[in-house]
Amino acid sequence: MNKLGLFGFVIIVTSILFAQSYHGSSVAGLFDLPAFLIVFGGTFGAILVQTSSKQLLHALSLLPQIFSAPKYSLLEQSKKIQRWSNKSRQHGLLSLEKENEQDKSLDPFTKKGLSMLIDGCDQVILQDVLQQDIDLDSEHQERSAQLYESMGGYSPTIGIIGAVLGLIQAMSYLDQPEKLGSGIAVAFVATIYGVGFANFIYLPIANKIRLHYQFVALYKEMTLIGLLAIAHGDNGLLLERRLHGYIDRASY
Repeated sequence: MNKLGLFGFVIIVTSILFAQSYHGSSVAGLFDLPAFLIVFGGTFGAILVQTSSKQLLHALSLLPQIFSAPKYSLLEQSKKIQRWSNKSRQHGLLSLEKENEQDKSLDPFTKKGLSMLIDGCDQVILQDVLQQDIDLDSEHQERSAQLYESMGGYSPTIGIIGAVLGLIQAMSYLDQPEKLGSGIAVAFVATIYGVGFANFIYLPIANKIRLHYQFVALYKEMTLIGLLAIAHGDNGLLLERRLHGYIDRASY
């Protein structure tokens, strides 16, 4: 679990509640169901208009990434690639077939590349096919990040709409001053929801998704470079230095 992300959300909630109650204001004043429905429902409705069901479901499936570290390890992958390199130079590429079949820890991208390598696929074709996989996956993940980014753009505007609707309702209390103040306060809760959801939830989620897929892309690029080095017959020391360059760039 990525404890830093969870800790961040705890800090956000704690800071807001503490600030609200510091001068004696009621924390309950921050909770208003109609304002929540306007902001969240309006934002979600706008997203339904602009996206496809498949892309929406994929974006929702990425939410666990906020609190989880990537399942890939650059260091472990580097060790595997170096082992494959030494083995292939001693016994040939076919000696890697058993590892490809029996190693259950291999991800689909690595298994695909290793299978092509063992089958004697041309290096240019190997690079083109795997690079296409990397590019298409990154593009798919970026569309999901943009979806949350769009929510971060819609939310504050819809929050203002909610505030205006609340003020219109509050104006009906002009002849009741004791209710007018509370009505105006409730109206501005929608603005808080709109800006808060955007800056505390939607935009951070978008950036976290980007951080995650950039790491995965780095992992796959390192794997591709390693497989090409094996196909080319590069020596172990040169391969190790090239792979460690990717490990040093890792964001996790």
